Amino acid sequence: MEIILLQDVAKLGHKDDIVKVKDGYGRNFLIPRGMAVAATTSAKKMHSENLRQRAHKEEKIKQEAQETANKLSGLKLVVGAKTSTTGKIFGSVNTIQIAEALKEKGFEIDRKNITLPEDQIKEIGSYTAVVRLHREVKVEIDFEIIAE
Repeated sequence: MEIILLQDVAKLGHKDDIVKVKDGYGRNFLIPRGMAVAATTSAKKMHSENLRQRAHKEEKIKQEAQETANKLSGLKLVVGAKTSTTGKIFGSVNTIQIAEALKEKGFEIDRKNITLPEDQIKEIGSYTAVVRLHREVKVEIDFEIIAE
């Protein structure tokens, strides 16, 4: 079954992509939740017309994302965490703390667009996170975990 995505779906595609999925996944999950519509011939025609009209706006959004990426590329974040005497963190550092540190620096980035190298960071040290600003624009940010 071919569908047109109405929003970004993790591990499937980005908004406005036309993708093939299994019939049950499309009919029972994506379409009822408003994440996609069936890719009929009329829907494809409307989709292509909408893309053509939106192309200029998308280019402007991509440029803004690229400018933000250029500002973020040299940024070094410092995140404080409560630690034991051996350097182990009580709990873990996650995308919420990275998003808050970016917000303090003046960058409003959703935590869902931040990917950490490991599932959980549990020790003091230097790490790198990937921030997705646009479907084609990603930037790596170095951050350091210190003891509070």
